[in-house]
Amino acid sequence: MDTQGLYRFLTELSVNNDREWFAANKERWMELRKGWMDDIDILLSRMSEWDPSLRHLTAKDCVYRIYRDVRFSANKMPYKTWVCAGINAHGKSAHEGGYYVQAGPAFGGSYVASGLYGGVWEPDSRTLKKLRKAIVDNIEEFREIIDSEELNRYFPGWVGAKLKTVPQGYPKDHPDADLLRLKEYGKACECDEDFFTGDWTAEASRRLRLLKPMVDFLNYSIDE
Repeated sequence: MDTQGLYRFLTELSVNNDREWFAANKERWMELRKGWMDDIDILLSRMSEWDPSLRHLTAKDCVYRIYRDVRFSANKMPYKTWVCAGINAHGKSAHEGGYYVQAGPAFGGSYVASGLYGGVWEPDSRTLKKLRKAIVDNIEEFREIIDSEELNRYFPGWVGAKLKTVPQGYPKDHPDADLLRLKEYGKACECDEDFFTGDWTAEASRRLRLLKPMVDFLNYSIDE
């Protein structure tokens, strides 16, 4: 894809985030979007080599639209200033564990991180309870997965919401309080424009593969 052109477009969009400007630049956007879609198709092909459940997917199943849903948001800007794709066996609409890719520039106080992500985001209360129980019941296995040196080199710590204290039903001094306090189980590897330049999909696939044992554990726990 034309990474430099895409980032330039998104930067301009950040200061011209209105329908009139977007309409005037729609043809330009469609060409840039095609490049992004083509790269996601390549990424899916590479990820399918280590996760056969993704073989039936295409970029159309995974790439999100640039249009924002502003119905319930105080921010009424109609367009996202980034491109993104959600990847799991059911495409972007599933609520189970999977992978996520986002590219776009940072804008001061409204910084939106771009990079690679994996895990389970915003699970409902029932699913979250299942995940917590599975982690506690299989803590040695889970710790071995998340304490991998190579995983933490690219995906350190956790991203997402967490509780101030351990959830109800667990002692306050529980030895795995750090994991029980999490309201979602996700890890992130921030990547800048240089990462998404050239044949970035090979390295993206390699890094995302590091998350597969964790994603598999979380999905198995949800489905059990």
